[in-house]
Amino acid sequence: MKRNILLGLIAVVAVFALINCGNGNSSGVLNPDKAPEVSIDRFSADAGTLFVRDSMNGLPGANEPVDFDTAPFITKGLGPDGELIQYYNFDVQPLQTAPIFVLIREGESDPVDGQLNIIDDIPGDADYSDFWHVHFVTVPADYIANSITSYDELMSSGYPIERTNVVVNCPVVPKGSTALLRLNGADNGLTRGWYRDQVVYYFNFPEKMYTVDLPPEGHPDMILADIFVSFNINPGDPGGGPASGFMTEAGTDQTHNVVDALPEDPDYSPLWDVDVYDNAYFDSVTNLASAQAASIIATSVALVNCPVVDVAP
Repeated sequence: MKRNILLGLIAVVAVFALINCGNGNSSGVLNPDKAPEVSIDRFSADAGTLFVRDSMNGLPGANEPVDFDTAPFITKGLGPDGELIQYYNFDVQPLQTAPIFVLIREGESDPVDGQLNIIDDIPGDADYSDFWHVHFVTVPADYIANSITSYDELMSSGYPIERTNVVVNCPVVPKGSTALLRLNGADNGLTRGWYRDQVVYYFNFPEKMYTVDLPPEGHPDMILADIFVSFNINPGDPGGGPASGFMTEAGTDQTHNVVDALPEDPDYSPLWDVDVYDNAYFDSVTNLASAQAASIIATSVALVNCPVVDVAP
């Protein structure tokens, strides 16, 4: 069944150059090794919310590789039972997912070898999301990989498209970006895709397969989980909230931010609905129960993509 291939699909980097040709040749086939690469900027005013580049914060510029294993992109927090965890911070994301298209030849069940997946949104676009709603496209048996390299071409082809109920977490990032941590030994490299005849790069976070309720048309919403956080200065006070940074244990980078589920739990999601507790309760918050018992001063302040990538045994 087509969906059974999804975990392998999102965990393996499809970088095989099977077609020895240049861009724009008579066959209409593009070679991803020679195609132009789109410029990506996750920290522009259009793309970012918590992480917006200015003259002071030193966030990487457009198309500069990002090391997500450095602050402020990785956080040490707590699991429901006080487990020590780490999660990446990929900023605020919309609830609604965006489409990604996987091409499969008629009569086969595996993706077309060498064909890059196709998207039509990148960071800064109004409809962009790190969370991709998977579509399977059935192409003819004689289809040549990378004959189709854009959403517009795909739509004009008339090929059958299956809307699945599967969503994957694949943040689009500049080429050369790194985020080394994954659960269960998953591949931590970059995958290439097509965006409007240009090559784009994205991470895969396959710690869990997400199935969602499909609306009659359009793209589904991502499922949510809850996280409880505290800041050095409470929201509502001058300089308070995210700008003040997460409160941490003295002399360390260990927060008492608590997630309400881990990847092995049925209700886990990397899209966290953020609740803020009064930092006066910081020392007493050591697990989910104590976080829920703390004084909550703000609820549902943001939806953030923060996949859990390490859980201490």
